[in-house]
Amino acid sequence: MTTETPRPRLSYLDNLRTALVLLVVAHHLALVYGAFAPFYYTEPPFTDPLAFVTLGVFVLFNQAWFMGGLFLMAGYFTPGSHDRAGGAGFVKSRLVRLGIPVLAAIFVIEPVARLGFFLMPESLTGISGPPTLAGYPKMLGLGPLWFALMLLIFDLGYALWRRIAGEPRPVVEERKGFPGVAAAIGAMLALAVVSYLFRMIVPMGREIHLVLPFLNFPTIAYLPQYLGLFVLGIAASRRDWLSGLTASAGATGAALALAASVLLFPLAVSGRMFSVAFSQAGEFAGNGHWQSAVYTAWDSIMAISMMLALIALFRRAVKGGGRVSRFLASHSYTVYIIHSALLVFICYAMRGIGLPALAKFALAVIVVIPACYAAAYAIRRLPGAKAVL
Repeated sequence: MTTETPRPRLSYLDNLRTALVLLVVAHHLALVYGAFAPFYYTEPPFTDPLAFVTLGVFVLFNQAWFMGGLFLMAGYFTPGSHDRAGGAGFVKSRLVRLGIPVLAAIFVIEPVARLGFFLMPESLTGISGPPTLAGYPKMLGLGPLWFALMLLIFDLGYALWRRIAGEPRPVVEERKGFPGVAAAIGAMLALAVVSYLFRMIVPMGREIHLVLPFLNFPTIAYLPQYLGLFVLGIAASRRDWLSGLTASAGATGAALALAASVLLFPLAVSGRMFSVAFSQAGEFAGNGHWQSAVYTAWDSIMAISMMLALIALFRRAVKGGGRVSRFLASHSYTVYIIHSALLVFICYAMRGIGLPALAKFALAVIVVIPACYAAAYAIRRLPGAKAVL
């Protein structure tokens, strides 16, 4: 066991994690009103090309980095959790905090969310009858909780590695400060190469199922990013990189993300500079196409640059620690777990509101997020819930 003195609570990271969870909710609402990708419930008719392009770009920009950011922060807190609890205690806590929500998602939350398919017109879904008990097995799935299952696998892998490798050196000897922007750019390039090669085998849009059909990972093409940022988070924790992350490094990260988005993203999705007219064949998805190389360069730059920028920003300007930020942070995990089912029925209830798709998306964000937090508050007040949530 290491002799590290426990670090104070990093409220700015809690706030950043909350912001990312809220972005996840908005991301899924964009699928409802933009019909950019299949979702539990999408609102027809799909006759607004501006909403399709705007919300489609919003979805792709989010996907490029936000889940990787959640894995980075999960990795950052992993060594300290293992140090405090020990190997067995760490594994037990991960099985409780991640495993129980995964089971709840598979057998309860996902079947409820998939009722949204029955709320759409038969012409869109091909579903002609109501849900039945016999069809329940086909309703099982992970939904957004693929993140929790993947994180559980990563955490168990970390625990195994610690058992094999033995205890690391005392943390105070390992802290070396942020390695610099040049090292971050090197990590971006390495991630881009690995992601490009991986997407030759597993292009974007392909699902992988783990043993059972309902253990599905919908964005497995991003596995190199997720694992890579989880490992970077562990390294950042051990070497105290965040304390040495300067405002100038954050500004450089923001500049890199902006430059990559202006120069690389349009070229990747359209095959032409400064155009976001998505090519019909979707060459940027993978399969060794040159547009996939450009796209993986873009989303790898985004994944690391955005986190550099946001960590620096939140540490300086969104420190938090007050009652509101503590409330949001303590309930954000529950919001992540339950939001998919809630937004289906809230959006269905709003179907009669006659607004353009983009305006309705904005209204849904305003309505759904407080509803999710209200539900999360009620759930966490149930006996024993806080031990899991």
